[in-house]
Amino acid sequence: MNKTVLITGSTSGIGLGIAHQFAKEGYNIMFHGLEDNGLDIAKKVGDKYQVKVAFSNANLLQSAAVENLVHETIRSFGALHVLVNNAGIQFVAPIEEFPNSKYEAIIALNMNAVFYASKAVWKQMKEQQFGRIINVSSVHGLRASEFKSAYVTAKHGVIGLTKVLALEGAPFNITCNAICPGYVKTPLVEGQIKDQALAHHMTADEVVEKVMLKKQAVKQFVPLEAIANMALLLAKDSSTTITGTSFVLDGGWSAQ
Repeated sequence: MNKTVLITGSTSGIGLGIAHQFAKEGYNIMFHGLEDNGLDIAKKVGDKYQVKVAFSNANLLQSAAVENLVHETIRSFGALHVLVNNAGIQFVAPIEEFPNSKYEAIIALNMNAVFYASKAVWKQMKEQQFGRIINVSSVHGLRASEFKSAYVTAKHGVIGLTKVLALEGAPFNITCNAICPGYVKTPLVEGQIKDQALAHHMTADEVVEKVMLKKQAVKQFVPLEAIANMALLLAKDSSTTITGTSFVLDGGWSAQ
């Protein structure tokens, strides 16, 4: 039987890149996202790699919806072996101008949903004596940047939760790790480039050079494939002793 992976936020960006890599390896996939054509995206990947797929547009801001997403995955495929907590949102503003509603939404999606999903998969993973939880955090889970109070708070929280789950999961062959990328050129980041160009009165190229990649030693966006390959490694049967760790793919940002 093929293993099953649930990837939140998998109809675009990093999540979709991870989904392609898992499908290539024969995993059944529960896709999740808010795109109107999410089911079509899932089916296209399923057809390309000849794997079973399903799709959900569950609202991860609600704990009950997160739990239902996990249960729906298990009902659809009969098991759930790998959970990739990837979905996230971003908002940038100085602390005194940061809307409470934006802060609450970022904490709810980027951090709380990771807890709800991990809690919901725990019983299944314990029973099957196998589980791989992979949290897509960020270099901002380890470092701070100005004007990102909510995002940095949430991503630091995910790192802490990753360590706790690694300890609790160890007796049951459940591992939990975090992937911490620097900037990846996704639709989310492309939107940030446009916003920052307006805010700083810069060209898009200047934003990339002087704002986004400024702290990286390697002046390139992190390749999607590198993140997807890391997730696949962490999902392997042989990765049983790799747990509680943050894998940083940041072009040398955190080395400074």
